[in-house]
Formats: sequence, structure tokens, C-alpha cells
Amino acid sequence: MLPQIDGLTILGGLRKNSNIPVLMLTAKDEEVDKVIGLRMGADDYLTKPFGMNELKARVYSLIRRYTVFSEQTEQKSKIEFKNLSINLETRVVHVDGKTIELTNKEFNLLAFLASHPGRAFTKKQIYAEVWAEEYSFDDNNLIAFISKLRKKIELDESSPSYIQTIRGVGYRFSTEV
Repeated sequence: MLPQIDGLTILGGLRKNSNIPVLMLTAKDEEVDKVIGLRMGADDYLTKPFGMNELKARVYSLIRRYTVFSEQTEQKSKIEFKNLSINLETRVVHVDGKTIELTNKEFNLLAFLASHPGRAFTKKQIYAEVWAEEYSFDDNNLIAFISKLRKKIELDESSPSYIQTIRGVGYRFSTEV
């Protein structure tokens, strides 16, 4: 029991501005108190009395959840290179800090290639993934999209540094950016 403010009020204030892990340590051991604490944003709830080994295990669990799992989620939602940033959740692309407007297909094409840097993809593989259609051996459509994309994201489209052509195969996203 805190002297001037209760833990739920503190928790509410924390959750307005932060996603830090919160483990509530409390003497309130009624189920309703636990449910309220967890619903308000606590990650875990431990009632007194408790053993030190259990406390340590819960703290280590929170640390693991907020470091290892958060890093994996961040990596999946944002792809960053030297001058290029791709947010997969908001579908926003920045080049040198400037927002670049892309069509839906252009974004999907960029996100697909950038998600696998260094890996070569055939035109057939790209078509299947981005267009979700069978490749019809019409290179013009894919070439046109690659060209438009390069004009928007490359610093020098005559010497592309992001999307590289692999003659006779397809394309790859460079690992050197």
C-alpha cells in the first residue's frame, strides 16, 4: 500500500507514455484485484508473501519478453539500410529522411526484396510473391515496376545501389547498402 497514491494510478500513468515491463508486487490477493491490475496493463502480478526465487524467475521472464521478443518484432516491422527506411506496419518509406510515395505494388515489391537482402529471386518468384499470380513471361510489367521503384528510392538510378539486376535470372536487394 503506497502512502499517497495507489499502484493502479501509477500504472495508468505509466501506460499512457511507456511500454516498460511492469510487475505488480502487492498485498492485495483477491482475484478481482489481480484481474484489474492485469487489465490496466501490468505484465505480471505477484502477491505477498512470495519467495525470492519466484520473484527472480518472474523478473527474468519479463526481461526476456521485453528484450528478445521485442527485438524480433521490431526487426520484422522495420527494415533499415544506410539511407532507406521501410516500415512494414505503416507502409511508409523514407529515403534520406524524406517520405517517398509508393503504390501498393511498388511497396510490396520493395518490401519483398528488402526483406531478403542478398538473395537472388527469379522473375517467376517475384511475380508469385508480389502479384500472387502465375508468371506469364511478360517481363515488361516487372521491368516497369523495378524502373519506377528505382527512380523513387535510388540516389543514382543509372547505378542502382539497392535493387540490383542479375542478368538472365532476376533481381536481388543489395547487402552492401
